[in-house]
Amino acid sequence: MSSPTDRVYSPSHEWHKVEGDTLTLGLTRFAVDQLTDVTYVEMKKPGFKFKSGDIVGEVESVKTTSDIYCFATGEVTAVNAALGDNPGLLNSDPYGAGWLIKAKITDKAGLEKCIDAKAYDQQHP
Repeated sequence: MSSPTDRVYSPSHEWHKVEGDTLTLGLTRFAVDQLTDVTYVEMKKPGFKFKSGDIVGEVESVKTTSDIYCFATGEVTAVNAALGDNPGLLNSDPYGAGWLIKAKITDKAGLEKCIDAKAYDQQHP
């Protein structure tokens, strides 16, 4: 499966989709495949302010616990509440219903550390 081309991909396997000053953050298919079955998701609450490279949450699976990073600077505006009841959405639809947070971004500069879908897919076939 090819990664969606409407977002950029971080070295730690998060995707960042920017629409105006709104950012949606999630994990890549490669990342969730490495995690295997996701059992718990905990993200920072709306109002949490972060800088590029900060941890904005964590995902637990049967294998491990992984920190979630954001490469823009901003403030969390929404958390995907559906993941609380069904963390498996992250496994079944990481690029859609399995999104993690939405944020209002104030600085996009950190996203320069990210790569496009084609480069990401070449690195993680």
